[in-house]
Amino acid sequence: MTWPAWTRPVAEGDVVRDGVRLRWTVHGSGPATVVLLPTWSIVRSRMWKAQVPHLARHHRVVTFDGRGSGESDRPEGAAAYANDEYAADTLAVMDAVGVGAAVLVGLSSGAAWAAQVAAARPDRVTGLVAFGPPGGSWSPQAHHEVGTFADPPQSTEGWSAYNRHHWLGGGYDDFVEFFFAQMYSEPHSTRQREESAEWAHEVGPRVLADATSGRLGLDGAALTDLAAVLDEVRCPVLVVHGTDDRVRAPADGEAFAQRTGGSLLLVEGAGHGVPARDPVLATREIDRFARQVARSGEPGRRWTRALSRSREVLVLSSPIGLGHARRDLAVVRALREQRPDVRVRWLAQDPVTRALERAGEEVHPASAWLASESAHVEAACGEHDLDAFDAIRRMDDLLVTNFLVLDEVLEREDVDLVVGDEAWETDHFLHENPERKRGAFAWLTDFVGWLPMPAGGEQQAALTADYNAEMLEHRARFPWVRDRSVFVGSPDDVVEGTFGPGLPGIRAWTEREFDFAGYVTGFTPPGEEERVRWRAELGFGAEETVCVVAVGGTSVGAGLLRRVLAAVPACRRARPDLRFVVVAGPRIEPSSLPATPGAEVLGWVPDLWRHLAACDVAVVQGGLTTCMELTASRTPFLFVPLRNHFEQNIHVRHRLERYRAGTHLPYEELLEPDAFAAALLATLAAPVTARPVETDGARRAASLLLDLL
Repeated sequence: MTWPAWTRPVAEGDVVRDGVRLRWTVHGSGPATVVLLPTWSIVRSRMWKAQVPHLARHHRVVTFDGRGSGESDRPEGAAAYANDEYAADTLAVMDAVGVGAAVLVGLSSGAAWAAQVAAARPDRVTGLVAFGPPGGSWSPQAHHEVGTFADPPQSTEGWSAYNRHHWLGGGYDDFVEFFFAQMYSEPHSTRQREESAEWAHEVGPRVLADATSGRLGLDGAALTDLAAVLDEVRCPVLVVHGTDDRVRAPADGEAFAQRTGGSLLLVEGAGHGVPARDPVLATREIDRFARQVARSGEPGRRWTRALSRSREVLVLSSPIGLGHARRDLAVVRALREQRPDVRVRWLAQDPVTRALERAGEEVHPASAWLASESAHVEAACGEHDLDAFDAIRRMDDLLVTNFLVLDEVLEREDVDLVVGDEAWETDHFLHENPERKRGAFAWLTDFVGWLPMPAGGEQQAALTADYNAEMLEHRARFPWVRDRSVFVGSPDDVVEGTFGPGLPGIRAWTEREFDFAGYVTGFTPPGEEERVRWRAELGFGAEETVCVVAVGGTSVGAGLLRRVLAAVPACRRARPDLRFVVVAGPRIEPSSLPATPGAEVLGWVPDLWRHLAACDVAVVQGGLTTCMELTASRTPFLFVPLRNHFEQNIHVRHRLERYRAGTHLPYEELLEPDAFAAALLATLAAPVTARPVETDGARRAASLLLDLL
């Protein structure tokens, strides 16, 4: 399960009003209730996905799919979608979930419907937050100049495509692409446009034509006098409007604020979709406003005089696998050797927390609020197949949720240094919201550059280039956000090539931007005498040939384990002395794997590097840490990268080729047991030619961090 229990709905259900079923959910609890209203039926209530988890930690949060969208009904005819209907739906949902009064939050038309509720039932609304609201007219500001929605269009270019005849006549897809380019006018908005288009195609042209006709007062639908409604609003109001809003002009937001007596926050350079495109800002503003109107205050606070503060380091270690935790522990231990007075805490997720607790490290209690990146990745994979770039793109809501956990910690506590080991959300959102930086920030990574896989085609090539371009722009504009960028490796470990068409070369740029620590193994490779002792301690017989099979800290490699187990008989026919030790890891249940003669299945092995150093041959995924542990130990191994995983297939493979380590085995060869057996035995028989791996990387990385303390 990707999301922890606290983020899941505490209640969900349907309410039927005048024959129309509306799907609602309730998250969290707290002194204030926040109702996130639907907007135009072109999107579903998931548009609030970046806001719900954080708000639910502090408030009771209600969302519902508006009529015509998501899991709610899609009635026919314009009258069913009149503005009064949406306002009445809001009250019906509040009644159904037992909400007396609430802060209402709306985007665009949703803000106007919230105002209708506030004007008609002031006893039910304690405050109103309006993102990109209309100021008086129900139609988009830009459409006023090009004609009407209902008449046959003279053109289908630009806003002329905002026309029901065009939609119903086959132009819906073109309009959807145009509209979301206007809604998310900011550069690098590919994810927001893509997901919104997916929702739009759930709705379809007929429903959207009815919903739009209803909002505009066409085909028998009553048209509400919006200006009169705004004049009747008496509750506190906050208006948030982008200055580059191409759907509702900034003047609309100003008029909405003026008529309601509300305050106005203009977001320079932002478009119409502020909650999705600037989720940290939007979520914090809703949270702050809800606290104010609820007069809930904040928990008791403590302030420590500057010279009385201890030196505090907070480490964020990527939870996708356990490799980051191993090297981060090594760096932290080296740091403590040089500065014993430093207090180190970890903001981390399972399975990293298990490794940290076993090592006696202090896990910050706020770790309980983090959503699981490992579970998200596991849910996105096929059989030994993970499009890593796409998986990261699709956990955008999870990443903003986890950043807001960190942001809250840093706001309340004194932290001298944050170390982010591939904590993508921290690096991205600090550059998007540089004013949220407090104290020093160090970024660690073992690869640079999102790269496309062949199966992704031209689309993925364009998307990875766009992501890289945004990162390059972040770094050029805000070089001070990262106080230190540390590459875990050497310059030659960085791939050649460019970040994309017209963008810089990856290696040259990385050499300018990063300090290089060398590789961090976290252990000293054993000598032959020590290796013999380890074999005895692990129960590896002197006369048997041991093959360790391991797939890291997620369940993504379960398919590889099953394929190897299926090939064990063929391998043992060729080499009867072969013994297989299969390590399932922390997130695969050993009993879920088939019992196989000649193979034993272990669960999580915290010191797996000892098994890898003591065995005769290994079969692993393409994860960098495990492969480099084998390289350092001079153990022959086969590595089987996840299909479509750009890091394992490009970045890791490049580094292994540089070290002359390991034998690449495509997953397809595992499907034939005899072919796999031949590859395994050939690897076992071949001489090990791997170059030595650095042994001082942890000390060098720690020295780079200590400069910041």
